[in-house]
Amino acid sequence: MAAFAILKLVLVISLFHFSSAARNLAKTSDKNQMQFQYHNGPLLTGKFSVNLIWYGRFTPSQRAIVSDFFTSLSKPTSDQPSVATWWKSIDKYYHLAHLNTPSSSLSLSLGTQILDENYSLGKSLTFRQIQQLASKGAQNSAINVVLTSSDVLIDGFCMNSCGTHGSFNGANQIRGSKSNKFTYIWVGNSETQCPGQCAWPFHQPIYGPQSPPLVAPNNDVGLDGMVINLASLLAGTATNPFRNGYFQGPKEAPLEAASSCLGVYGKGAYPGYAGDLLVDPTTGASYNAHGSNGKKYLLPALFDPSTSTCSTLV
Repeated sequence: MAAFAILKLVLVISLFHFSSAARNLAKTSDKNQMQFQYHNGPLLTGKFSVNLIWYGRFTPSQRAIVSDFFTSLSKPTSDQPSVATWWKSIDKYYHLAHLNTPSSSLSLSLGTQILDENYSLGKSLTFRQIQQLASKGAQNSAINVVLTSSDVLIDGFCMNSCGTHGSFNGANQIRGSKSNKFTYIWVGNSETQCPGQCAWPFHQPIYGPQSPPLVAPNNDVGLDGMVINLASLLAGTATNPFRNGYFQGPKEAPLEAASSCLGVYGKGAYPGYAGDLLVDPTTGASYNAHGSNGKKYLLPALFDPSTSTCSTLV
């Protein structure tokens, strides 16, 4: 099993929004190790479905925020910048890895959605149970996404993670027969447990500058925060699915495509400031990407491996 955690990264003056397996750059003296590079492992390629496993109580409108985000990845909109434009920038990783054919890119589509509103495993879950939930989705050419509601406690949630991505052998392998690895993502709704850690900049951070929080684009601090985490982990899943793709730092705690640009959402970002963002004139909500069905989202900057800079939509 390979798992990547969105770790709490306490900087000198700010605790930024968390992304996949973040760690303090100052804790390594090996400069070569800290270079963002390709480690020659496989990337996710071909057509993949994204299956959503909803654990706990979510309203239909909350589920739509997430499902529309995933639909938006492959559905360009006339309004720009868009979620599809953000996702398209991932192609640079494939080009630099010399995966230039259409069949070697990653095409995502929304797959099945599984609702577990009765908390079949209880309201306090271990990481092993997260994997158990992830295995409920299809395990062939799939990314299974587990989303836990705000009243579900997860080992390490808020203490050292806002979500994870990783891979492991499917349910059949657990029972002793052969099965290929499949990838999964888990993200929890932090609204009532730790929004200052996992839903910044839509909530004041626990540490660092206490500037006013931004208005969430879908008027849901918890779900809009989840989308930021999902986007970060999705980028990591595509470009570093098995701990030997694109990252910097040690593979046990890598900085990946989005977590290498921690807390950056627009140009001019600095500790405590997400950057120069678009603002909805009616709601006052801050965002940087248009999505399907009129949705707006705030998505993290992605590290551009061709320029070694953080690339933002705005």
